[in-house]
Amino acid sequence: MKIVVAPQAFKGSLSATEVGYSIIQGIQNVIQGAKTILVPVADGGDGTLETLVESSKGKIKPITVTGPLGESQNADWGALGNNKTAIIEMARSSGLALVQSTKLNPLIATTYGLGEVIFDALNQGYRDFIIGIGGSATNDAGAGMAQALGVRLLDSKGIELDFGGSSLSKLSSIDM
Repeated sequence: MKIVVAPQAFKGSLSATEVGYSIIQGIQNVIQGAKTILVPVADGGDGTLETLVESSKGKIKPITVTGPLGESQNADWGALGNNKTAIIEMARSSGLALVQSTKLNPLIATTYGLGEVIFDALNQGYRDFIIGIGGSATNDAGAGMAQALGVRLLDSKGIELDFGGSSLSKLSSIDM
């Protein structure tokens, strides 16, 4: 008997690969001689980076970015095995798992770190991107990402907006 195991990550606990190995172990304990194939899947949130990098034999690239609440945060992005495509998982720089549940506040959380990751990949010569946007702790419509890439978001007095979705109600102009 051949069984395909295609799990997704368990948010906040196990990666898709870890879930898959656990399922395979259970199958092999119950069905003697079963042949299993592990095919981790992801929906753009937690586990997307790991799944695509592993399946393409790519590389993980570490970076320090601005976290969702403005703190310094270790993150990473990946280069697919073709070494032409950058894979970026928003959850790694601006994700729910990076914020203590008592501090979650999508009105002040920012995607600035996501922009820093994109900037790093651009500086390393990548021009093709896959960006998974699931698992985010933010609600700023990518404003922080744009700010990290040099876009100035201004209020009616020409003052730059603060990070976070709550400041977007003051947006009057965009300086690119």
